[in-house]
Amino acid sequence: MFFMKNIKIGPSGIGPVKEAIPNLEDFHRLNFKMCEIAFTYGIYMHNDKDAEEIGKHAKKLGIELTIHAPYWINLNSLEKRKIQESKIRILECCKIGERLGAGIVVFHAGFYGNKKDGAKEECYENIKKEIIEMQEEIKKNKWKIKIAPETMGKVNVFGSAEEISRLVKDTGCSFCIDFAHILAREKKVDYEKIKKLFPQKEWHCHFSGIQYSEKGERNHINLKKEQWKELFENLPKDKEIEIICESPDRLRDCVEGLEVLKKI
Repeated sequence: MFFMKNIKIGPSGIGPVKEAIPNLEDFHRLNFKMCEIAFTYGIYMHNDKDAEEIGKHAKKLGIELTIHAPYWINLNSLEKRKIQESKIRILECCKIGERLGAGIVVFHAGFYGNKKDGAKEECYENIKKEIIEMQEEIKKNKWKIKIAPETMGKVNVFGSAEEISRLVKDTGCSFCIDFAHILAREKKVDYEKIKKLFPQKEWHCHFSGIQYSEKGERNHINLKKEQWKELFENLPKDKEIEIICESPDRLRDCVEGLEVLKKI
């Protein structure tokens, strides 16, 4: 029974501002405890009053909010302007997230870039530097929200499980474990390795079905009950775990996930 209680499940996507509260009501009826607000194709909810109202309603319903920052972020760009714009986008998500009462802002950190020897290590150091600077800005603004680089599904993109774990240790940032991305990148999910890389008591996770090739992720697909069962059976029992479902039919998949969880 404890294992059921320490896992919270919900979908990515709350909809437009006018639909957000009705959607939260629907999520509550479906027993979802999480919801990710997707700013992936553009940041909205700029009106403080709207964000505060949505956040209060989510809290009343017992639904925890998170944010996914826009896709067009690269903290390892060769152009300083693009790095600065990336940081502005993440920090704007933090500002809105603070009004919403959201816990974290998930983001894709960047690309490896050039092919020369040592490029991955140089990329790591560049991204680490920018995360530290963003965290200083968050602290300066006295925001409680955390930023969370995500494990990525393509082999040519920064974000292996090892790299994200190292960032957490070196910067104190949060993290997002995307199990579908790990499967696409590594062709399997080594749950024991993930547990060692992320010993923290709280995990924020993404989950979906996924199609992939040798180069990694191709696209997200719907989940099967067997995939939920495999995930639940391999997750650590002693952690607080949040799971955001990102499959195309995410509401259905969240409902199925809760049904499977009840039987574990």
